[in-house]
Amino acid sequence: MRPPSYKAIVDEYATAIRSGALPAGTRLPTHRALARERRVALATATRVYAELASAGMVVGEQGRGTFVRLRPGHDGLEPSRALPVPRLADLSFNQPLAPGQGDLLRQALRALASSGDAEALLRQHPPGGHRHDRAAVAGYLLDRGVDTAPENVLVTSGAQQALDCVLRTLTRPGDVLAVDALSYPGIKLLASAHGLDLAPVPVTPAGPDLDALDRLCHARPVRAVYTMPTVHNPLGWVLDRQRRERLVDLAAEHGCTLIEDGTYAFLEAAPPPPLHALAPERTCYVAGLSKNVAPGLRFGFAVLPEHLLRPATTQLRTAAWGAPGLITALATGWLADGTVARLERERRTDAAARQTIARAALDGVTTTAHPSSYILWLTLEPHQRPDHAAAALAAEGILISTADAFATTAHHPNALRLALATPPLADLPTALTRLRTTLDTIAP
Repeated sequence: MRPPSYKAIVDEYATAIRSGALPAGTRLPTHRALARERRVALATATRVYAELASAGMVVGEQGRGTFVRLRPGHDGLEPSRALPVPRLADLSFNQPLAPGQGDLLRQALRALASSGDAEALLRQHPPGGHRHDRAAVAGYLLDRGVDTAPENVLVTSGAQQALDCVLRTLTRPGDVLAVDALSYPGIKLLASAHGLDLAPVPVTPAGPDLDALDRLCHARPVRAVYTMPTVHNPLGWVLDRQRRERLVDLAAEHGCTLIEDGTYAFLEAAPPPPLHALAPERTCYVAGLSKNVAPGLRFGFAVLPEHLLRPATTQLRTAAWGAPGLITALATGWLADGTVARLERERRTDAAARQTIARAALDGVTTTAHPSSYILWLTLEPHQRPDHAAAALAAEGILISTADAFATTAHHPNALRLALATPPLADLPTALTRLRTTLDTIAP
C-alpha cells in the first residue's frame, strides 16, 4: 500500500479540525510519531504541520509540541462564531451601539425622504464623493486637528477601504511596510493581499521603539510606516508630542510615507496634534464612523497629500468607486449637525465606565488599556496558553481574540485582546467576572 501524500494528510487533519473532531488545544503527534504512523518521511511530516500552521489551524511551541488552535476573533477569514453553550458575551469585536440609535436612524431617513431631490441619492456619485461631502468630512476633522481642504479628502466605504486605497496607491508587491509588532489585524490582511513585506517594529509601553524603526529604515527600503498614534489597537497608547515629532523626522530622513490610522482617536479627548498636522506633505490620514457612530455605517475617508490624489482616485474607481449615496448622505448629515460629535462624547463616557468595570473585575491581572477606550490587552500567566484560554472561555459562552491575530512577528505574545464595547453595560461585570474565574481554573 502506498503511503498517503502529504496533501492527503493535510486535508484529513484540516477536515477534523474544522468539524471539531480535533478540538482546540488538542496536542498532535510529534513530527517523528506522525512520520511513523503514516509511513512517510520526516520531512513530509514537517511539511504537513507547516502547511496547517500557515493556514492558522495549528501552532507549534518550542519544547511542547504542536497544538490545534482556536481562532475566536478577527484573524484572516472569519472563523465559526458558534459556541458550544449559549453566548454570554462577545468580547472579540467592538460593535458599539447606543440606546436610541434606531430612532436616530428613522428620523434621518425620514428627513432624507422629504428633502429636495431624493432621487439624487440613487445616482452614481463621483469616486471619492461630491465636493460638499468631502467638505463635511474636512469640517469634522478640524476638531481632530486635521486641517485639510475638501479636495484632499476621499470618501470611502469604511476605513478599511480607505486603508486599502492608500496601500494600492503607495505600494507595489514586495515593498516594505513598517508596522508595530502588535497591530490592527486588518493591516495584515491587506499586506498579504497586496504582496507587501511587513517589517515589525518592537513596541514599548509608550509606543513603537523609534530607535528600532530608525535602524530598520537604514537596513531596508521602507516604503511606508503604518501607525496608530492616538489610542492604539490593541495596546491603547497615545504617543506624546516628542515621539510624534521624532516619528515625522524619521519619515522625512528616510523618505517614508506615514499612514496614520485615526479609527479610535475620538476616544482621547485632548490628544497631541495628529501626525498629519506635523507633516501633511507625507501623511495619509484614514478613519471612519464604525466605532464612533455605528459598525454597520460603512463610511470612511482618507486625507491625502496633493501628489497622491489623482492616483488614489484612480485606485478607488478601480476597486469599488466609493461610498453609496444614501450612506454618504446619512453620514455627512450627522457630521454637519453635530450628531457625530455628540455620539463621540457619549462613547468616551461609556468607554471610561467599561474600563472602570474591567479594572475592578480583573484586579490583580496584568492588563494594558487606555482609560477611556474599548480595548483591553490581557497578559496571561506563563502556564495559560492563549488557545487553551480561548477554548475554555468559549465553553463558558465568551468569545475573545488571541494575541496571534494582532502579532506581526513570528513570536506571538501570551495574551488576549478584549473588546469591551459590544455587551450591554449592565452585563459586562458578569461577563468579566466569569472570564476571570475561568482563567483562574486553568491549571499550571
